[in-house]
Amino acid sequence: MRHIPTTSLRSGLLALLLSLCLALPALAAQKEGLLLVAFGTSVPEAQPALTAIDQEFRAAFPHSPVVWAYTSSIIRAKLEKKGVHIGDVNAGLEELARHKVDVVRVQSLHVVAGEEFSEMERLLVSWLARHPDSFKAVYLGRPLLESRQDAGEVCRAVLAATAGKRQPGEALLLMGHGQSHGRGDMVIEGMRAVLADADPLAMLATVEGSRGFDQVRAALTSGRASVVWLQPFMVVAGDHARNDLAGDEPDSWASQVRTLGLTPRPVLTGLGELPGVRAVFVRHARDSQDDLLKR
Repeated sequence: MRHIPTTSLRSGLLALLLSLCLALPALAAQKEGLLLVAFGTSVPEAQPALTAIDQEFRAAFPHSPVVWAYTSSIIRAKLEKKGVHIGDVNAGLEELARHKVDVVRVQSLHVVAGEEFSEMERLLVSWLARHPDSFKAVYLGRPLLESRQDAGEVCRAVLAATAGKRQPGEALLLMGHGQSHGRGDMVIEGMRAVLADADPLAMLATVEGSRGFDQVRAALTSGRASVVWLQPFMVVAGDHARNDLAGDEPDSWASQVRTLGLTPRPVLTGLGELPGVRAVFVRHARDSQDDLLKR
């Protein structure tokens, strides 16, 4: 075996260590920023869910600026009249550019990758195409429900929300949003199956989409439950939760439960208020390798 002079070996190691030391400051200088994107809400009582999410992300990413964006122009306009300014996706990216961040982590706060998620993605790609040199990387975090792991963690978080309150034999009916043209239906079906495996009296239906209240009516009447807990399966407990779910109108789910001779127990808690759900969003932000700037 050829003998390598000790001095040459030492010189090589020193050169390697020097190059690594010089590279470390450059790596450490990478500044990250977060853009949290939600549909938004103008209901003050629904705000605690978004406040809890904001606090969770600031704790998880203590050295990163956190910027919010609402995709609903109607919600933004309502808030603007109240003196509350929350921008859209473009404004959020522009604010992070002013912060001079190198890496942006965009976290969707949507439940499924439906039309709202797709619209957000289009806006991101469009802005980045017009400002290609604004950031070194832009990672897109997936919505709440993507994998079996996500569904399991969300299931445990949701069932824990009524633990100790809901008595044995009482049903739990969750109201998701859904979409009229069916996007997200299969994700909702997967989530419904995970819930049913964990608790046969836990049901999931949506305001829009293929699985509405009519699709769970038979399960409610054929069971022995006399009490039905009603809880939103949405990030915030906003208008849908307070009107379509728990409202006094004849077509609300609470009213329809009463017409079946059952007692409704509304719980106006958004998913964002549940620690286990917030942990899924944070994990998605941390783990994302979907760089929108990657060619």
